[in-house]
Amino acid sequence: MANEKFKKAVDSSERAEVDTYDRGIVPAETAARKKREGESYKTLPTEKREADASTNDQTDAESIHTTDGYTVDKEGLLNNYAVEPEMYYEVPGDARQEVAEDSAQRVEELQEVKEDKEGELTEKGDERGRGPGIV
Repeated sequence: MANEKFKKAVDSSERAEVDTYDRGIVPAETAARKKREGESYKTLPTEKREADASTNDQTDAESIHTTDGYTVDKEGLLNNYAVEPEMYYEVPGDARQEVAEDSAQRVEELQEVKEDKEGELTEKGDERGRGPGIV
């Protein structure tokens, strides 16, 4: 269970709230990007914003969603990671089902890690199992 591949997107918005890697030093590129992009600095593209753009050719109902895999780093750079669209799944809705199963599995794993082994830790020895462990 703990050794299965991790294939979920990571929300890095809390990590990207700060503009600097070093305390008090804002890189010149970051300051220039912040000035140039204005209100759209460190914001993710949305379907609504893309529909208003002059290059809009991807926001009709039949097109794939190209804004799903975006993340922003501390310097305000956008990364667009591949997100497998539902059309590649065997049955539509499998992606949502997989996300629900992953979150249920994670809850179960956390409960297993936090499980209290009352009475198995004594002065004579530790009788508890080693468990899955969490880093």
